[in-house]
Amino acid sequence: MKITEVETIYLRLPDLDASKCDGTQDTLLIRIHTDEGITGIGEVDSVPLVAKAAVDAPPSHSIATGLRNLLIGENPFEIERLWDKMYRGTIYFGRSGPALHAMSGVDIALWDIVGKASGRSVSEMMGGVFRNELKAYASLLMPETPVEAARLAENYALQGYKAIKFGWGPIGRDPRLDEALIKSIRDAAGYEVDIMIDAGLAWDLKGALRMAAVYEQYGVYWLEEPLHSNDIAGYRELADRTSLYIAGGEQESGRHAFRRLLDEGHLDIIQPDLARCGGLTEGKKIAYMAYDSHKKIVPHAFKTGILVAASTHFAASIPNGFMIEYSVSDSPLTRDLVHVPVTFKDGYVTVPTDRPGLGIEIDEQVLLKYRVN
Repeated sequence: MKITEVETIYLRLPDLDASKCDGTQDTLLIRIHTDEGITGIGEVDSVPLVAKAAVDAPPSHSIATGLRNLLIGENPFEIERLWDKMYRGTIYFGRSGPALHAMSGVDIALWDIVGKASGRSVSEMMGGVFRNELKAYASLLMPETPVEAARLAENYALQGYKAIKFGWGPIGRDPRLDEALIKSIRDAAGYEVDIMIDAGLAWDLKGALRMAAVYEQYGVYWLEEPLHSNDIAGYRELADRTSLYIAGGEQESGRHAFRRLLDEGHLDIIQPDLARCGGLTEGKKIAYMAYDSHKKIVPHAFKTGILVAASTHFAASIPNGFMIEYSVSDSPLTRDLVHVPVTFKDGYVTVPTDRPGLGIEIDEQVLLKYRVN
């Protein structure tokens, strides 16, 4: 089997609001075609047109080459070798950031091809299924008022979610509002539902320590990215001084960055985004680094059903995977792009091991409606 084309597809909602930290408003799809008619699909979580350029760019020289040029004519089954070829071929402008983001989408698509060609699910192809069901948490942006936060918490608890994460929005503007928000959420959801807070880089160390003490009173399960991603010393002190699990990593790409979070930052839960960190291939290496450190791993997945499917297979195929992010955004890219998405019921998703590859299909009408180029 040979790769015949690497297609980049930019999707964007017409009313995108760039002031929101909401990755469900646009995305970059990677579609890899082969000479045997099997097509793989992947997704990139980045600035779509920046990552698109990293794929489509013609070669400049041997270590500054767009990914498409590196992949045409190659055997998609040779995933590890192709990952290394892409990494070496983008050294001048890559090693992290947009080049690795683009590689992530390619890697997911390659695994989809291998699974389809073999008639087996991606989770099986990645080494086996440790669990057939995974706890899924409802992931949503924090609303502006405690009343609305309580309404949403009650709504998702009634839908069967056993874990809910609220993120960004007004978090960090006013400590009194932050406490009012978490109090209203806890009162509405009760204590049988895990509540997580994604602070969105809201504080410095002292501010994070103060709010961690407040969140401890309300039984918050984890506090995600309260500090700037580069404040490794701050993360280490915060993690060492609070009883909360400290989580982070969605900003990072490549296993070296995650080694730093584990060894120097003392994070309790790392959150690689498979559409940013280097794909499923790099994600598995990151997972086993965490496993060796006795740390938890929960993939970040605030995009479309493509990334949800990849994250589900990933979490099912590693020994320390136990939960996935399940965006409840009403964006049509999240809700409608994928036929037969990974299904949620009673707090859990079922790993689609009965379907080859990622186990999903793209709704071409939705793709055409939101395709920019």
